[in-house]
Amino acid sequence: MTKNSLGNILFGNACILTATIFWGVNYPFTKALIPDFMSSEGVAAFRVLGGCLLFWLSSFFIRTDKIEKQDFLKIIIGGALGLFGCIYLFVIALDYGSAIDIAIIMTLQPAFVMLIEVIFLHRRPDLTEYAGLAISFIGAALVILTDHTGTSHANNFLLGDFFAVCAGICFAIYLVILQKPTQKYKPISLLRWVFLFAALPGLFLVPDLPSMAIWDADKLVPWLEIAFIVLCPTFFAYLLVQPASKAIGSMLVALYQYLTPVVAALAAILMGVDHLRWGQVAAMLLIVSGMLLTNYGKKRLKN
Repeated sequence: MTKNSLGNILFGNACILTATIFWGVNYPFTKALIPDFMSSEGVAAFRVLGGCLLFWLSSFFIRTDKIEKQDFLKIIIGGALGLFGCIYLFVIALDYGSAIDIAIIMTLQPAFVMLIEVIFLHRRPDLTEYAGLAISFIGAALVILTDHTGTSHANNFLLGDFFAVCAGICFAIYLVILQKPTQKYKPISLLRWVFLFAALPGLFLVPDLPSMAIWDADKLVPWLEIAFIVLCPTFFAYLLVQPASKAIGSMLVALYQYLTPVVAALAAILMGVDHLRWGQVAAMLLIVSGMLLTNYGKKRLKN
């Protein structure tokens, strides 16, 4: 292994590990804001509008690609339905449910991508992929059906888990629709348009902003939390994925997502917004095992 290749590997792993930490910490930070300081609509509005502003400001300082006309329909659907739908439903899920539960359920995104490809793109997985999918959904069912007694900071676990599943499906739609444009354009070139079309439905959430308690908060912590949410998991994390994929490959990058619930669980426990249950640990292991089996089947099918 050459020094240069070792440097690329370390750089790629550092990029995706940083993004994973940002996404994991995002769960308890968002949970801590809702509903004491902000409504779920308020957090969603801050994320899509703030992300849009940051990506467009950044695009003025770097050379960007020109988006081809035939790709705009995909970008509009990916932004308005995929990205906005995911962020909005994700925040609502955290309002009702457990931060750790939501983090575990969101790791099902590859399973939803596979189902969309089977239903709409007529892809034919092998039995190994179906087996992995079944194991992952058993893990998700375990998250939803296990006893939540003694867990605080949540008022309707089933509703929270339902919205988390819907958020995962929206992001799977985003990934499928924007798969080719993602490979074609530089991150900021594409994401500034994706976030613009996510911000348009986000404008309907703006009337809720003046009534939020955060404006009257006498503490700095809530403002630091919302600043982190807009800057790190919304802006920087998206920018880190593409260089990581180029350095270490998309397969390894995809595997890092299974660390997200681990980071979320540790952060949630340290912040006191959630408690870890053995059922969640078992569910996490089932989902990760199922997705690894699915990835193995997909790789074997390609070969």
